[in-house]
Amino acid sequence: MTPSKESPIGIFDSGIGGLTVVKSVMKALPDEHIIYFGDTARVPYGIKSADTIRQYALQITDFLLKKDVKIILIACNSVASTASKEIKERCKKIPVLDVIDAGTRAAVSQSSGRSNIGVIGTLATIGSGTYEQALRNLNKDIQVYSRPCPLLVPLAEEGWTDNHIAMDVLKLYLSNFKEKGLESIILGCTHYPLFKEGIARILGDELTIIDSADSIAEMTRDHLISQKKQNTASGNGTFECYVSDKPQRFKALAERFLGQKLNRVEIVNLKT
Repeated sequence: MTPSKESPIGIFDSGIGGLTVVKSVMKALPDEHIIYFGDTARVPYGIKSADTIRQYALQITDFLLKKDVKIILIACNSVASTASKEIKERCKKIPVLDVIDAGTRAAVSQSSGRSNIGVIGTLATIGSGTYEQALRNLNKDIQVYSRPCPLLVPLAEEGWTDNHIAMDVLKLYLSNFKEKGLESIILGCTHYPLFKEGIARILGDELTIIDSADSIAEMTRDHLISQKKQNTASGNGTFECYVSDKPQRFKALAERFLGQKLNRVEIVNLKT
């Protein structure tokens, strides 16, 4: 079956982090139907091997394809850095966008040319070197400074984003960036926008913080419009949420973050 304008947008991540993408897509495209999958049984992805991440990502991709989605957004930087090619091959004619491509394009478009750009992400994302390669493919004169920040994901999953523990961890991770003369910093994990205020306090308000959630939402809107796939049924947007474990806890965190009640969060057992 060929997806129609009314078909949903599929978004997935390893846990709650991808809700930053959901929130941005809802704002940019309020009439779209959204299906989200959070792999809460196997979070975090950032400390797992590339082969394992690919296996998980393809299982989720198959689930979303069965939902007849018209586009898939990879809201997980660890997946985007290791499995984007395989997902696109699996999806065939269904377009796939990812947060790394969106974030790097946004950073370069706002840079002054020979600029210094910082990137923070999970161990898997930073270890892959994908951000550095993507940025230099767009502008070879950019200097990239990267730092893995693995503790931020469990802190976000716990809801600890603005207490003294979170600030102490951020100060430790970001201390080396202060002397680099950064023009911008890319939040290379969809959990990290939850720490935006703390990052700004540490590195200064003059630094541009690139939120790939906003960037991929804009890219999605532009793509759907150009392909005449935007849902034009005004005020008809819906949100379905699926997880692989702990739906009650996820529902509470999701409602607090999205600022709206969810009818339900359904648990789905993927093949392991």
